[in-house]
Amino acid sequence: MDIQMVNSMDFGEFVDVLGNIIEKCPLIAAAIWSQRPFTDLADLEKHVFDFIEALPQSGKEGILRCHPDLAGRELQQGTLTPESQREQRGAGLSNLGPEERRRLRELNCEYKARFGFPFVIAARLSDKATMMRELERRLHNQPARELRAALAEVRKICHLRLEDILRSPEDPAKL
Repeated sequence: MDIQMVNSMDFGEFVDVLGNIIEKCPLIAAAIWSQRPFTDLADLEKHVFDFIEALPQSGKEGILRCHPDLAGRELQQGTLTPESQREQRGAGLSNLGPEERRRLRELNCEYKARFGFPFVIAARLSDKATMMRELERRLHNQPARELRAALAEVRKICHLRLEDILRSPEDPAKL
């Protein structure tokens, strides 16, 4: 799919296709649909990120609360979104040993108690050991700094998901 195809989509198709570029937040796709045409991936991302940036803190935190726990109940039950399932499995989170699972559950709980939203990291750009270290490190952030860090991860996830959607099968460099 290319950007011209994205620009030609009606509202329903646009939201169906782009509705999970930000985890479980189809409202964002709905909100930016009317800003078409987008010139390229970067322009589309800019509109998404501008929308998020304009939200009050509670809206930004709400976006983060839509993300699942890493290796949490949703992964175990198979109820993650297809994108999150692929990302978490690809990072090795479906193959944790009992001690790793216990430690991650403990860290996830501590993190949510401190910040009020789940730990968010671009799993596709990491592995389970790095994610655990990063979770431990970010637990010490001040809340405002952690909000910025988590939203930066949301941007990375969005970028990767948009690349997946806009990847052209004819372009081997994008495969």
